[in-house]
This record gives sequence, structure tokens and C-alpha cells, in this order.
Amino acid sequence: MAEFDTTLASDNNETKKTPYRVLSVDGGGMRGIYTAAFLEHLVDQYRQIRGAENLDLGAGFDLITGTSTGAIIACGAAIGRPMGDMVKLYRDWGPKIFPERIVKTKSKLIARALKGGSVVRAGDAALRKALEDELGEITMLDVYQKRGISLSIPAVAMSTHRSYVFKKTRTSGVRDDHHKLTDACLASSAAPIFRSMAPVNKPGGKHGQYEVFVDGGLWANNPVMVGMLDALMNASDDQPIEIFSLGTCSRPEGEQIAATDVHRSMLQWNLGAEVASISITAQEFAFDNMARMFANVLTRCGRTVHHIRFPKQDIPAAKLKYLGLDDTRPEAMSALIGQASTDADMVKSACDDPSNAQGRLIHALMMSLPIMPETGIPKDFFQ
Repeated sequence: MAEFDTTLASDNNETKKTPYRVLSVDGGGMRGIYTAAFLEHLVDQYRQIRGAENLDLGAGFDLITGTSTGAIIACGAAIGRPMGDMVKLYRDWGPKIFPERIVKTKSKLIARALKGGSVVRAGDAALRKALEDELGEITMLDVYQKRGISLSIPAVAMSTHRSYVFKKTRTSGVRDDHHKLTDACLASSAAPIFRSMAPVNKPGGKHGQYEVFVDGGLWANNPVMVGMLDALMNASDDQPIEIFSLGTCSRPEGEQIAATDVHRSMLQWNLGAEVASISITAQEFAFDNMARMFANVLTRCGRTVHHIRFPKQDIPAAKLKYLGLDDTRPEAMSALIGQASTDADMVKSACDDPSNAQGRLIHALMMSLPIMPETGIPKDFFQ
């Protein structure tokens, strides 16, 4: 079973000040349904404790960052959508966004490759429709002005092959102000092999200017360091920072490879799809540990930074077959939702433990969430 780090560095009494809070949401394809269900279940427990109709998760944070599927959840939270609505989005649209799984059978891999772009084209149209229905015409600036929430959404610009962050914060300038959330999510989730690339028009640009983007998960699948940097740039100098980071229930990874089996073909790499899973796991581990170490160093230097990575329990063996990035089978979605509920219960138990320092921070966050109507924030609020 995963455990919290129950210790925190000394905060020099700075926790008496209102913290600058960040929510960081990992990428992970269809496993985003786990993330949304985890947040839904945890928030619902505190909704009942507080006797409220619903709690406004997004409004509890000064900054929300999310990559790929995490960008969709981040933007949903930022505009005040209940996490139950986001779970429904995955259930309703997932099979259309990923109409055909990439499997390891050679014949099926070859057949998939011969279909060209038809499969990803259909998925792109479905995702665009789902996002337009959920996010409408809302822009990065709308969220910042109307809700007071900063957003950072990582992607990759294909014209330069460099990282790009769709961003609206106090210090970010105006470059991305009029980018629609829909476009930012399409850009951040445009995973090569699994999905189409994302052309995004430059707001106010002349002569039909646009940029093509691919998945931010290529460099920041776990965007916690993006969130930490933006928090340091935007929080006041004496304001403690709390970063809450959440993954997508990735499977236990690793292989025991014989020295004679190192010469893999493209088919053995699932036409490249296997690389995505390795990258996600490596980044989750690396950036989580870097964030923890940076937080400790910064705190020792006098700047209080807490990094809380929501833990998850060990995945039961029976559920391992449901953790594919593009698995939209009903039983797979139900398994992830069930695991999310189990993990949220574990986190709530930590919150109830007065000796668990990170649990206390999560409890304080949940108890401070504003109350909102059960239906969420209406879209015309942003007009």
C-alpha cells in the first residue's frame, strides 16, 4: 500500500498566511477517468461533511496545471464543472475518441498502420466535439478574469519542436489570453500515434496564421515542475506554496530483458505506442521526486513550499489489464472508477489522522473549498 510522507519541513509559522495553492494533473489517456473519479469521490465526502450541495474544486486553487488528459480535467475544474461531469465525459466520449485500441498482436498492428490517418481523424473529431460541448468558447483570459484562476497547459509546438505552455497568470503577459480552452486541450492531448496533431489558430492573427501542436506529455506528462515554477513566479514573496499533484493510476512498469532480446523491431515496440507508456512512467517518477527535493531545498532556504503527491494503493492484479492509455471498454472504465474510490477513501483516512502532516494539508484544502450550486458554474457566467 502506498503511504503519505507524513513529515513536512518546518514552515517558520508561514502556514498562518493564506497559501498559494496549485493543482497539478498528469496525463494518461483514458486513465483520466480515474483522476476525475478520485477527485469526485474525495470532494463528495467533504461535501457531505460540510452539508453543502456541491463544492467548487477549481476555486480552491490559485493555479491549475494539467497535461494531455490532465489538461481536460484542469480546464473542467477551472470553469467550475463538477468532477462527476468529467467522469461522464470520459464514459460517453471515450469510445469515440479512441475508436480502436492499439494491441500487441502483429496482424492487428499492421492492419492499424494500413488504415493511415482514418482512425485518429475520427477520434480527433469526437474529442473536439466533446470539448466544445463542455468548454464552449471560454478563453484563458475568461477564466483568469471571471474566476481568478491561473492556468498552465503544456504542449509541443511542431514548427520548432520546442515546449510550449498555454498560460495565463499574473506574470504571463497577453500571448495566450484569447486562446480557447478547447484549443489548449486539443493541443496538449495530441498524442502522436494515438491522436491527430492539433492545428490552433493564432487569436487575432492576420493572414490565417496557425500553429500545429502535439502532446505536452512528450516533455511534461507530470506537469508538477511547471506548476512549481509558475507558483514561485506569481505568489507573493512571503506566501507559502502548496502543490497538490495527482496521477492517473498508471500500471506497475518494468521488464526483465534478456541480453539476447534487446534488438526490438518497430512491431515489437507496438509501432512506437509502447514508448509512450515508458515515457509516462519515467516522467511521473522523475518529476515527482524533483518536485519533492526542490520543495525541501526551497523550504530550507526560507521559502516554504509543500509538495503533496496524492498516493494510490497497489493495483490489484485483476485490474492490470484495464490500464491501457486507449482502453475504453466499459469494464475498464468501471475498474478505474472503483480504484479511484478506494484510493480516495485511503486519502480521507490520512486526512483524519492528526499526525499525518500531508493529510492535514489536504483536509485544510477541502474544508476551504467554496460552496457552489450542484449544477456547477453556468457557461453564460463567462460571457
